[in-house]
Amino acid sequence: MVKICLRGSSGKMGRIIADIVSKRDDCEIIAGVDLNPVKYSDFPVFKTLAEVNGRPDVVIDFTRPDELEEMLGYCLTNGVALVAATTGYTPEQVERIKYAGSKIPVFFTANMSLGINLLSELAKKAAAFLGAQFDVEIVERHHNQKVDAPSGTALMLAEAVSEARGGLVNTYDRHSVRKKRDPKEIGIHSVRGGTIVGDHEIIFAGRDEVITLSHSAHSKEVFAVGAVNAAIFVAGKPAGMYSMGDLMK
Repeated sequence: MVKICLRGSSGKMGRIIADIVSKRDDCEIIAGVDLNPVKYSDFPVFKTLAEVNGRPDVVIDFTRPDELEEMLGYCLTNGVALVAATTGYTPEQVERIKYAGSKIPVFFTANMSLGINLLSELAKKAAAFLGAQFDVEIVERHHNQKVDAPSGTALMLAEAVSEARGGLVNTYDRHSVRKKRDPKEIGIHSVRGGTIVGDHEIIFAGRDEVITLSHSAHSKEVFAVGAVNAAIFVAGKPAGMYSMGDLMK
């Protein structure tokens, strides 16, 4: 039985994760942590990780990037595995997460959805097969409350394409540049509106034909299921950085 500490337990994602875990018999939530410590299930909820009673096997984090240091400090001090499911980290924060991965098991990915990670693998294959004859554009759409743009998932998909093609550069804004498209660009475009959970589209545009790979999340549950699976996977693993690719293998 994997013991989970759920950080961000009072938020929407936290409540969805709690509901998913309650229906499984291979894991349990022993504590929740939230700045708004609302108790809504049979586990206690604390304001800080320092207040948590007992030792979890893994922390699932769905909070904000600015709360990273407290979490890393707790996990490193106590030797607890981490599922870092928050997006919008700075490059410096990503390096801190990678450092933690040299000491404890860390599961870190830009998107917890199995479908998105499959899309990433398909994008690699398409980019390698189609080559430089096809321009690549990525469009991501999210709800009007999302604060970071482009999404971490869009950047992950761009990285997958660039890995397969090599030498590509992300381009985020063309309105001030009056020139033809550079063949080495990956155009990334962000749409914010309504209650869109998360749509991602990779467009491969060639001469007289267009190939599109896309994924649409209809609820946040797809991310919650992935996070719980990640927690069970990473608990008890040796120190290291793990991703959805490792879980899928």
